[in-house]
Amino acid sequence: MNVVDELEVVHETQYRYAAPVALAHHLAHLQPLEDEHQQLLMHELVIEPEAQTRHDGFDAFGNPCRWFGSARPHQQLLVRAISRVRLAPRFDGLQADASPPWDQLAAGLRYVARGAYDAAVQFALPSPYVPRLEALRAYAAPSFPAGRPVLDGALALMHRLHADFEYRSASTQIDTPLAQAFEQRAGVCQDFAHLMAGALRMLGLPARYVSGYLLTRPPGGTADLLGADASHAWVQVYAPGTPGVPGGWLDLDPTNDLVPAGGHVRLAVGRDFGDVTPLRGVIRGGGRHTLAVAVRTRRIDDGRELGPALANEPA
Repeated sequence: MNVVDELEVVHETQYRYAAPVALAHHLAHLQPLEDEHQQLLMHELVIEPEAQTRHDGFDAFGNPCRWFGSARPHQQLLVRAISRVRLAPRFDGLQADASPPWDQLAAGLRYVARGAYDAAVQFALPSPYVPRLEALRAYAAPSFPAGRPVLDGALALMHRLHADFEYRSASTQIDTPLAQAFEQRAGVCQDFAHLMAGALRMLGLPARYVSGYLLTRPPGGTADLLGADASHAWVQVYAPGTPGVPGGWLDLDPTNDLVPAGGHVRLAVGRDFGDVTPLRGVIRGGGRHTLAVAVRTRRIDDGRELGPALANEPA
């Protein structure tokens, strides 16, 4: 494997509760995906207080995850995920102009009685955080004239979205409606990913939401990337049979207007953020609480100590 980088990611989440939590059940998507281009060297999940029950498995989309719970009263919860991955280039041989015509691809995915089923169809449908919006169909249309290769169109759409929308930290919350993010022409990486996925889906094209991590400065010494040193999000566009696109899914990062090469660590894929939330759960008790999250990503050979400082966030 042609190695680009070996990266270490530390992702800490801490809840502090005003009253004791009597019972808690949580689901964590904190273990990076693994394939021939992203090798998992090490993964450790530290939970304090220690969970009484735990189960490792995979969700419906094939993402590794852990369920854990506790019936011991506690007033804070710390979850620290430490991962090391080795990355190799995935799209060096990309030939976007050799991808299928977008309209033929979309037509082939429409329901036909007794027709062959393509699992990618589920990613062409609306989802809780990515509803159908006619405004997104109109926005996507100029990038997809009849017969254009789907990846040529997707790259053009990404360039336009990056140019037309402003990355503005804290300008939205996860429950901000997608229509509002579109109208205000600003958001964070989740909004960029949801907007691009929604625009593609309005044309009948499958698009997956990707959660992961990003180096502040990618290999090659280029400018700092937006959304780094935090959980990041981007999309994958379906283009089966395209040279240079392993598995038929091309990653696109509209927040930074690029095809990921090195420095993007894939954590999980789904229809939208709700499918791949890093940590979620249900609790009994607790009252009001505060949430603090910190993510730090570094190259393993850079010699720096890695000690994330938790930042308080109002719940």
